[in-house]
Amino acid sequence: MVPVAVKAPVKVARCVLKFPDPRAGSAARVRLQRDLARFVSRRPGRVVYSALDLVTGVSLGYGEHEHDMITASGAKVDILAALLARRDGRLGEGERDLASRMIRESDNGAADALWSRVGGGGAMSAFYRRIGLRETTPGPSRFWGGTNTSPADRVRLLKVLVNGGKGLTSADRATVLGLMGRVQKDQAWGVSAAARPGDRVALKNGWTPRPFIHHTWAVTSYGRVVGPGRDLLLSVQTDRQPGEGTGIQTIEGVARMIGARLDSLSPTTTRPCPTNPVA
Repeated sequence: MVPVAVKAPVKVARCVLKFPDPRAGSAARVRLQRDLARFVSRRPGRVVYSALDLVTGVSLGYGEHEHDMITASGAKVDILAALLARRDGRLGEGERDLASRMIRESDNGAADALWSRVGGGGAMSAFYRRIGLRETTPGPSRFWGGTNTSPADRVRLLKVLVNGGKGLTSADRATVLGLMGRVQKDQAWGVSAAARPGDRVALKNGWTPRPFIHHTWAVTSYGRVVGPGRDLLLSVQTDRQPGEGTGIQTIEGVARMIGARLDSLSPTTTRPCPTNPVA
């Protein structure tokens, strides 16, 4: 008997099509908003947030237009962005060092120097109008940390930094986001809790005691979380907190819940490809 070569069976890939599943997405959104509301209601003080995923267009918010939330050190990104726009990106070596210390180390002395060089509150007001931040007001006099803003405006600022326009070049934006992506490890808390393993985070946090408001704290965090299928812009702001640690726990609780369940808000369903497609 002569052996006959037998060909291995050919594996045929199954053809499937993916479609959005808006009904499942709506149900998941209702559950997430309910759980976020329950979590926030059990936390002390005031808690507001805004989220936007640039990949799917999904957005979430609670109190996102409350514009009397103090930024504290969160305003340092504003200062750098305004200075870059004012100088057409041309900063001296000393100013670049100040910018790095201001964002990465949250150095207040560096912020004082650059706030003065950008032109103080008047120049910042003009910058905010220029880039469309209508819910942000610079701090009085030399007190940049007294800048008030809303979570929605923090997300608008992030969107400008990501997408461009408004007088900021791609190099300017890379400078700001690059520094936000390399903050000191002990300042990398906050919205970074929304990140999955391998995601990249660029953020800026703010925290300050408020002795004249019943000895409470304002604690804020906003930033960008990027990874496969995701480009999340997120801002969580708190005030009237009993301490910095409590504010951080609240921010990370909100961020973690949004990060873990974001994909469920834009689900897809699969169907087999038609066997006799019509041309």
